[in-house]
Amino acid sequence: MRVVQLVSCRGWSSDAYWAARVSAELERAGHRVTLVCKHGCDGVIARAGAEGARRIQTLHFASGVKPWSDAIDVGRLVRHFDEADLVHVHRGKEHWLGAVANRISRRPRPLVRTRHIVQPIRAHALNRWLYRRATSLVVTVSDAIRQQYLAAELLAPERVVAIPGGVDLARFHPGVDGTGWRRALGLPADVPLIGLLSGLRVMKGHEIAIGAAAALAAAGRRFHMVFIGHGRLEPRVREAIAREHLSNRISLMGFAPDVPAAVSALDMALYPALESDGMSRVLFEYLAVGKPVVASRVGVVSEVLCDGRTALLVPAGDAPALAQAIERLLVDPSLRASLGRAAAEVVVQRLSGAAVARTLAEQYARLLGGAGPAASSTVAT
Repeated sequence: MRVVQLVSCRGWSSDAYWAARVSAELERAGHRVTLVCKHGCDGVIARAGAEGARRIQTLHFASGVKPWSDAIDVGRLVRHFDEADLVHVHRGKEHWLGAVANRISRRPRPLVRTRHIVQPIRAHALNRWLYRRATSLVVTVSDAIRQQYLAAELLAPERVVAIPGGVDLARFHPGVDGTGWRRALGLPADVPLIGLLSGLRVMKGHEIAIGAAAALAAAGRRFHMVFIGHGRLEPRVREAIAREHLSNRISLMGFAPDVPAAVSALDMALYPALESDGMSRVLFEYLAVGKPVVASRVGVVSEVLCDGRTALLVPAGDAPALAQAIERLLVDPSLRASLGRAAAEVVVQRLSGAAVARTLAEQYARLLGGAGPAASSTVAT
């Protein structure tokens, strides 16, 4: 199949990652994919290439409504579509441009939209046309997002599918060597290393992790915690660490150039998010490397993980519960090992980039083959 993917992200985000990852995996499976990015966003383009996207082109994708540049983009998209079997979009800007270009094309293609964020969909008149008449299928990265579409009654249930996951198993797997990364921390070999990899933002739950660390330290447990990532919350996080007298227990490492090695160095990984952030890419990377995970029950977590079998799950924002779950893993190495093995297995079976691309290709084929209700919802001329 010949697929054109459109993603208008200005910076590297879960939307851009998902589009690039799927592009690479579809190419591996023998399909031809062109990824169209926003002009001038060299960082996104470079990262997409590093993820394996082979054919990358650009359009204006101007913010808001810009009649001149939008008209130019629509004209170029019509030409792109002449060489495509199917169009896949990721944000509102390219969704509308793609729908208009498809409408004026000589032969409209199936138009697929991926929704990456947890945010209610408004069922106003324009969206009713966009989804009911111009969109063949919506793919969501979690079932929670799918339920928002169903609540808005914009599409029939069979035209909205949830496909979580997308981790690159060529980079993230249990065989990754993290010894050098851990050695650089200067920790004794018998000190358990607990890691949280994410941007320093309120919703990521760093302050909850600090509260859990304080409880564990008060209980006399041996551990070291590391926060990997940057963000505007850093001064507040440092203040919280100092306030709890945990400067010798928690390290802020900033950007990790080798993320797989950093994850591999951990004895356990934390995902203490306060709310769903859609795809939850780092969670899948933890699992793929075979790390035992303690995660809060938000978004996709409860959809793909089972408490006590593939991870330990706790209520969001509950520092005592997080501390208790971490303590279970600290005192039970066999539980850590069994959770890690089960985590890696569930990724291979269901959550890898290859698995996502395989499921997506099946949906594409259904649209192109005319089988099933989604095929009948392509743009009418």
